[in-house]
Amino acid sequence: MDITYGCLEIIEELQLLSNPEDVAGMARFGINTDKTFGVRMPQLRRIARKAGKNHELAHKLWNYGYKETMIIASIIEDPKLVTAEQMDAWAVEFNSWDICDQCCMNLFRKTDYAYSKIFEWSTREEKFVKRAAFTLIAVLAVHDKQAADEKFEQFFPLIVRESTDNRKYVKKAVNWALRHIGKKNKLLNEKAINVAEEIYRIDSKSAKWIAKDALRELKSEKVKKRVGI
Repeated sequence: MDITYGCLEIIEELQLLSNPEDVAGMARFGINTDKTFGVRMPQLRRIARKAGKNHELAHKLWNYGYKETMIIASIIEDPKLVTAEQMDAWAVEFNSWDICDQCCMNLFRKTDYAYSKIFEWSTREEKFVKRAAFTLIAVLAVHDKQAADEKFEQFFPLIVRESTDNRKYVKKAVNWALRHIGKKNKLLNEKAINVAEEIYRIDSKSAKWIAKDALRELKSEKVKKRVGI
């Protein structure tokens, strides 16, 4: 950790790296660009490596409120120091899908509260808080290699329940969660396919999209080979 590399230095570097063309590109991908420097992820990760793990700096950067400072905060924050209250406070400030997903991938999945927050946030009305619940399912399905199948099977009722949420960034995360569970192993693949077929029978446009897209991947030869079918 570079103790001379603080919040002001990071913001100055982000200002120097700011690229209006990248901001325009972000907008095309549905990223909120209200408070954005336009700095790409490789540069943000380089800055985060230079800063090192730093709980206090993470909070300062998060509170600065720019997309890039919030993402860097999620990388340098120490998951062991994160409280359930902090997770709630940060989640309600998500204003773009990329901040939500990066925070879940970089930080939230590593905390002691990841699994419990999935259940809590899946019932929330705020679209990016609810998205965070299903993004966490997806990233945990990839990264929590030692988890028993039952830890992921418990999420199927949540996926079915929220499959009727027609909001773009929610339904995509619900779909993402179902697909990633179904790619873990043969048993979960079979169960995820059954869940997808159940979802397809729901009279809902979003449910049918989620199910159809998931079934296409989960029944593909690539996934069959991956899970040993």
